[in-house]
Amino acid sequence: MKLSKFKFDLPEELLAEHPAENRDESRLMVVHRDTGEIEHRLFKDVIDYFDEGDVFIMNDTKVFPARLYGNKEKTGAKIEVFLLRELNRESLLWDVLVDPARKIRIGNKLYFGDDDLVAEVIDNTTSRGRTLRFLFDGSHEEFKAIVERLGETPLPKYIQRPVEPEDEERYQTVYAKKEGAVAAPTAGMHFSKNLLKKMEIKGIDFAYVTLHVGLGTFRSVEVEDLTKHKMDSEEAEVTEEAAEIVNNAKRQKKKIVAVGTTSMRSIETSVSTDGFMKAHKGWTNKFIFPPYDFSIADAMITNFHTPESTLLMMTAAFGGYDLIMKAYKEAIKEKYRFYSYGDAMLIL
Repeated sequence: MKLSKFKFDLPEELLAEHPAENRDESRLMVVHRDTGEIEHRLFKDVIDYFDEGDVFIMNDTKVFPARLYGNKEKTGAKIEVFLLRELNRESLLWDVLVDPARKIRIGNKLYFGDDDLVAEVIDNTTSRGRTLRFLFDGSHEEFKAIVERLGETPLPKYIQRPVEPEDEERYQTVYAKKEGAVAAPTAGMHFSKNLLKKMEIKGIDFAYVTLHVGLGTFRSVEVEDLTKHKMDSEEAEVTEEAAEIVNNAKRQKKKIVAVGTTSMRSIETSVSTDGFMKAHKGWTNKFIFPPYDFSIADAMITNFHTPESTLLMMTAAFGGYDLIMKAYKEAIKEKYRFYSYGDAMLIL
């Protein structure tokens, strides 16, 4: 499959700058793979398509305020530092992106807040990537508390407006638990506590997996031949408990729903040779694009993605390329909202 197959014109006004007022009242496009039928509903109607014993697989990663603003020593130039991943807890080594990168060289020191935090640049990783060592004497908990205080919710760059107080809560799922993501698993952001409670009452089960979403998920694909694209690795965990919940449902021929591309990547990484899920803890760089045989999920919930993104490629692999591209045409015509704060699609 070629990159150019995933090109389409997306009007800029359809990129959602703000979330829907109520989580579960974003729009939901329901795509039926067996008939090709497309329905237009509200997200809270998702409950109508599932019954007792069906399982929703959710990613319980939690976004931390990964965007920091600091000043360069001597010149005082303002520098944006995006924390990507902690490399060493003891020595506070972090992989980061810096902007503007041309001003940041090995040996430079960066100051954050009222000099609450100081970091030294110790390596270059990519054109914008650096390795920083934070020079901090307190405990790891104290360090994280300062990052929480100084950091900003890492909204995607396409959102042009300043971060608002509501973003801290809205750019997060209501079931977020394990901190480590620098981007939200956005398909899960449509679930409200009220909707989850109604699903529970109906007898629907939940299996929680963890995949700490990194910026690599959104990195552009720069090769026409998709087999040559390499995904960045992201930390993922499937517990024994989650595997057991999903495997029981599979044995009983119940529906299994992957909530988001991150959940799908987690479960497809942890498939055993007999087609069931097994516990897994480690890293995944799995890249799913058409054609691909899925082993676990019968249904998938996902947002509307941008042209040529790896997220659109996985959606097309699951829903069928022709049907998904037809659904996207319909979404643009019906003015569905795209990307992180946008509307949702349920593929059955």
